[in-house]
Amino acid sequence: MTEEFIRSIKGTQDILPSQSHRWQVLEATIHNTMDTYGYSEIRTPAFERTELFSRGVGEETDIVSKEMYSWTDQGGENLTLKPELTAPVVRSFIQHNLGGQSPINKLYYIDALFRRERPQKGRYRQFHQFGIEAFGSEHPEIDAEVIALAMSVFNDIGLTGLTLKLNSIGSPECRSDYRNALRDFLKPHFNDLSETSQKRFENNPMRILDTKIPHEIEILKEAPNISDSLTAEDKAHFVEVCSLLDAMGIQYLIESNLVRGLDYYTRTTFEITSTELGAQDAICGGGRYDGLVETLGGKPTPGIGFAAGMERILLALGDDDLSGKTTQVYIVGLGDGVRPTVAKLAEDLRQNNVRTNFDPLRRSMKAQMREANKCGATIAIIIGDKELVTGRAEVKDLSSGDQQKINIKSLVDHINTLHLK
Repeated sequence: MTEEFIRSIKGTQDILPSQSHRWQVLEATIHNTMDTYGYSEIRTPAFERTELFSRGVGEETDIVSKEMYSWTDQGGENLTLKPELTAPVVRSFIQHNLGGQSPINKLYYIDALFRRERPQKGRYRQFHQFGIEAFGSEHPEIDAEVIALAMSVFNDIGLTGLTLKLNSIGSPECRSDYRNALRDFLKPHFNDLSETSQKRFENNPMRILDTKIPHEIEILKEAPNISDSLTAEDKAHFVEVCSLLDAMGIQYLIESNLVRGLDYYTRTTFEITSTELGAQDAICGGGRYDGLVETLGGKPTPGIGFAAGMERILLALGDDDLSGKTTQVYIVGLGDGVRPTVAKLAEDLRQNNVRTNFDPLRRSMKAQMREANKCGATIAIIIGDKELVTGRAEVKDLSSGDQQKINIKSLVDHINTLHLK
């Protein structure tokens, strides 16, 4: 009796060879854009102490209260697989005294994260994000740069139908006044709120503004606007952020209910949506967190960042070809005596950065030519016993069908003159 094979865990996925080139193109675009903007890559461990997220993200957030993969290890430490990336990067920033080494630290990451959410299209329990964290400046210039960087990645990868939504939620002092005003407004509607929103009413009523429930959205249309509670300094900061985006030619919508789902945000918050994703249209979100470094034990340091879901980006791109690299040359070897020649030629071409393949299954010429076309090769080099005797191989252009005989010893030089893409 054959044992049943083991399947992947619900909410996870395998990224197969037919899909991985799309990820590689996206990752290369991210690396190139970050390099252009002067950001350096940081990599943090897959798991951290649970306290990092309960302190840094907030006990009352859905991430901490419902979605984390946490356990107690054999040594009694409470550990958690990373559900988000800002808190680990802040922890590393503090631990390694990066602020003492440079007044400005511009960092980026590409990483896997883990949340026990309900799996749905484009959302998994293990998922991937890229993002940035910029430490050291409280001024609007860095806010505008961070937003421009996000838009640049999405434009470079070919995303369309994007909308940048922007808001300021001010400093902690003015948010306290706004929370009281929001509670006063919501009190008469309390019984109409969902169970989740009723819980948020006392702890953090601003989180109710995140609701996706239609009747709550309708209620909130008449809610007080947070801009009315901003200090003069907060308003001036936001006006300058908008002015800088205008100067850069970046269009945006001011969305007064945009507060983001995490407790550490201050002042500028933003979200980028795509029309390709339906109702759950957010593709990127971020904002300022000027108090987070201090909350996690560091010196007071302003910061701003964003994170974007990579599965969501690829979903929004649909079936768009991300120009994955294909085989350039396929060597068709026919007969037992040609194997050393084929192996050497393949290696010589590869050493010259020519993407080369050959058939390890010793199939017929017809099957090998079919494989050459299947893998997208531009050129097929055909070497059999006859070609070994004459010292000249058949070189076929698979797009035009043109064929010529080339000296086997000159094949590498000949292929190099073709400048294959």
